[in-house]
Amino acid sequence: MTDKLIFVLVALVIGGAYQYFTGRTGRKKAPAAPAPAGAPDREEAAKAEKKAREAAAVVALGFVAEEDLDTENAQPVPAGRTAATAAVAAGDWEAGAAYVAEAGSDWEERWQRVQALSEVAAQDDAWLLAWQAARPADPTAALVEADTAVQVAWNVRGSQAGSRTTQEQFRLFHELLLKARTAAQEAQRLADPADPVPYVVELPIGYGLGYPHEQYEKLWSEVVARDPKHLSAHTSAQQYWSAKWRGSHELAMDFARRAAAGGAPGELLSLLPLIAFVEQESWDEDLRPETFFREPEVVAAVDAALADLAAADPADRRAVRLRHILAWLLFWQERDAEAVEQFRLIDGHIGALPWIYAGSPRGRYLHARNWAVRVTELES
Repeated sequence: MTDKLIFVLVALVIGGAYQYFTGRTGRKKAPAAPAPAGAPDREEAAKAEKKAREAAAVVALGFVAEEDLDTENAQPVPAGRTAATAAVAAGDWEAGAAYVAEAGSDWEERWQRVQALSEVAAQDDAWLLAWQAARPADPTAALVEADTAVQVAWNVRGSQAGSRTTQEQFRLFHELLLKARTAAQEAQRLADPADPVPYVVELPIGYGLGYPHEQYEKLWSEVVARDPKHLSAHTSAQQYWSAKWRGSHELAMDFARRAAAGGAPGELLSLLPLIAFVEQESWDEDLRPETFFREPEVVAAVDAALADLAAADPADRRAVRLRHILAWLLFWQERDAEAVEQFRLIDGHIGALPWIYAGSPRGRYLHARNWAVRVTELES
């Protein structure tokens, strides 16, 4: 065997490691000679044992074990949110009203609190109906009703791709979104004129129903006129402009770049270009993360996001969304020490992009985290 051929084979084996758990491809290895009878089982057992040892070594460094990873939340749930959702589930709508009112004019926090209550109402809305009966013109109750209608519609549609969604699901989804739009418009009518949240509620209705671009831009103008830096509104609107909904990679990236350029350090709008890159790689089967995520434009966006994050308030709960994506991109860019910094801050809660885009969120997360930890702390 020539030296050149040996080099090529080694490169293929090493390169294959980067493709493991990308969500599309498995680990690639050079073909091996047929193994004796019984050898495959022994090989698999040896691999499993090695993987278990490596995982245990990572956990011994203080990282969370696989079975303890929370796949529902991106970070720990605040005690106040847990108490409020438990209270409304038990029928105490006044506790829910007080919980949202405490957010005041922090519109991002108001939106997060409305969503928390809507998740409960989507399962059982008896307490919400009691709230509306007691206060028929309550703008917050109207908001929760509208967002609950959106969540119910999406629960019916499911999270599968369009090709795996039935015509009956699509029909019900459309009908429910039309009702949600009526509820959102009522919430807008009742709201404080300064409140952007009733318009934020309508953003996913717009891409679900397929608003024309001009109509969606008009809706977007209502949001930014009230809160031009609302991060959740931006990430929701970016979905409309994406290839999987009503736009393209180019339109989504254009929206992301403009938003990020308009953000001051610490406002975290640098998140949007990173989402656009992750969305593009997930959508386009011709792209490979080991090359795409190392392109100069992506590296520059990661650097900008790190600077944005460094300028943010340490108590800003929105920052965790940026940390999750940074951990993933830094891993692919072979910036393992920087990736580990982010993994330490997010570890334990993986209900976030990019992990949720994988068939196995735990598998994707653990591969990236354990690889980065192993390279920087176990093999250094």
